[in-house]
Amino acid sequence: MKKRFGYIFTFVGLLAWVLAGCSSQAAVQSTASAPKTELIVSAAASLQDSLNTLKAQYEQQHPDIKLTFNYASSGTLQKQIEQGAPADVFISAGMKQMKALTDASLVEKDSVLLQNKLVVVVPQDKAKSTDNKSMTLNDLTSPSFMKLAVGEPTTVPAGQYSKESLTKAGLWDKLEPKMVFAKDVRQVLNYVETGNADAGLVYLTDAKSSDKTVVALEVPEELHAPILYPEGIVKATKHSKEAGEFVDFLRTDEAMSVFSKDGFSAPTEKK
Repeated sequence: MKKRFGYIFTFVGLLAWVLAGCSSQAAVQSTASAPKTELIVSAAASLQDSLNTLKAQYEQQHPDIKLTFNYASSGTLQKQIEQGAPADVFISAGMKQMKALTDASLVEKDSVLLQNKLVVVVPQDKAKSTDNKSMTLNDLTSPSFMKLAVGEPTTVPAGQYSKESLTKAGLWDKLEPKMVFAKDVRQVLNYVETGNADAGLVYLTDAKSSDKTVVALEVPEELHAPILYPEGIVKATKHSKEAGEFVDFLRTDEAMSVFSKDGFSAPTEKK
């Protein structure tokens, strides 16, 4: 009889241990398989390097969040949002595109996040034969610069700043026959890197990301409006809280150190 009770107690104990183990394993599996909240961030192409770096940091700190970035020119992203494309956060390289979306009540809670500079880049081999320290915008009219890459002014903010600068300098009409227009600032940089253009107008941040080009000169800031990067939360988002937390993260010292390393600066001009 005692043996029988002993067997029963042993069996009950083993059963409880197995059930506890199964319950613990199920809890772990449930946690591991819990669906993540996907945040779609539509961002200007010039932010790609910085945001890709910050993606790993943010997802590690927020394991319940998956960041998906949609990079393109600000004008293209504006049109996508206007047409109903999914997006939770919009970061533009120009105020014009953000204003159009806020005026249409498609984006809310927008504010200026970063500032950038416009520069002229040339291929490394061309830089060796050019006295870059004394180079001016007027030098782009010389025969040694056969092709000049510029972002499409109607859709690419970098192109708009380029046209504004060259127009104020009295050079746009002279240089336009040489121009090769690109769909975004990264394509401008690529044209110069591959030798399909002798020079290109890009942001300082893009220039810093390339080991195939050299900054020939910084475009005087008085020739163009401040290059500001506003961010905002897309009104149609279903994850307003998570989107707001991500935008707040972009303003932390941790995030700003990454932006600064890539050539961005905190805005000095108010919106």
